[in-house]
Amino acid sequence: MTATGILVGTLAVWRLTHLLAEEDGPWGVIVHVRRRIGTGPLGQMMDCFYCLSIWISVPLAYWAGTTWLERGILWPALSGAAILLERATLERTSPEQSED
Repeated sequence: MTATGILVGTLAVWRLTHLLAEEDGPWGVIVHVRRRIGTGPLGQMMDCFYCLSIWISVPLAYWAGTTWLERGILWPALSGAAILLERATLERTSPEQSED
């Protein structure tokens, strides 16, 4: 488990999760997929950054870890790091702006 692997894994989990949960994607492809999936369990997962980051982190934890123990630790760690990055980059409105 290298620091580079953790950093790259964290950025990749955040980017892919943000793309799938929050963005329309190039030419509206992602929003089209989200609409086709609907409002079932898979559709609800696609709308939840936290839920989706758990599943996006699985293959990246496998890639970054060298043993099953490392992979098992990296799975929630990469998801958690992506969630922290998402929360740190959210645009916040001031209380004065939200009252308008």
